[in-house]
Amino acid sequence: MYDIAKYEEAGSVQEAIELLLVNPNAMLISGGSDVLIKLHEGKIHDAQLISIHGIAELKGIFLKEDGTIVIGSGASFSQVSKHPIVQQYIPVLGEAVDMVGGPQIRNIGSIGGNICNGVTSADSASTLFAFNAKLEIQGPDGVRYIPIADFYKGPGKVDLRHEEILTTILIAPEDYQGYSGHYIKYAMRNAMDIATLGCVVLCNVEGGKKIKDFRLALGVAAPIPMRCKGTEEQVKGRIFTEALLEEVGKMAIEEVNPRTSWRASKEFRIQLIQELSKRAFRQAFINAGGEL
Repeated sequence: MYDIAKYEEAGSVQEAIELLLVNPNAMLISGGSDVLIKLHEGKIHDAQLISIHGIAELKGIFLKEDGTIVIGSGASFSQVSKHPIVQQYIPVLGEAVDMVGGPQIRNIGSIGGNICNGVTSADSASTLFAFNAKLEIQGPDGVRYIPIADFYKGPGKVDLRHEEILTTILIAPEDYQGYSGHYIKYAMRNAMDIATLGCVVLCNVEGGKKIKDFRLALGVAAPIPMRCKGTEEQVKGRIFTEALLEEVGKMAIEEVNPRTSWRASKEFRIQLIQELSKRAFRQAFINAGGEL
């Protein structure tokens, strides 16, 4: 039984903002895969829900004239992974969201909801960190933009006021053109479980051997998704070798701060970080045209 006291459907972003303004206890719901679970478990009482599921402007995926990829926050995981723009330009994001839950969850869960939950295990988050994604947020005072790295404030905490809505995710051309990547999720039941660790590497390879640019992002390696900036700087400009591969694993574990939970110990997560960083690096290098 769902303890829902009030349910309203917004026909536009502006209407949703107005509904939030007049109801300080209201919660937004899009796919509902997270909120409904909490309701079912009795963690939320007398829920007052505002649905933004039917707002078409939040579901679009397109390229702007300057090459910026725009992903509507209301797009489902399935829509994101299957979209031609994602498949052509940023297929690694499709890989990541294809590992969220089962087919039912991927068909209803939205990429915006995955981000706004603020959890470090979100499969889309680490990949969007690697792409330096920016978020467009709309509220009663207008529109503001924020890098995704600044959006996460702590476990389950994001820079989103009650009356604001995450509307779109933006990836600039300089952050994806020339890059290929690979995402690895480690979980006890693969896609059907929350990530014990998520790891993504993006590579820009020059001449088949030289790492022109390198990005390593992790989920569940710290309280929020993170980039291993120190490791990235050490790899840029170097020639790919097996020795460099080993270095990456060792450097990455010096930057992380995983915790022990019922899913895995801190020590096990550190082992995963070292190993998955190497595996993701190798495959990303190959995907980017690198020659082993």
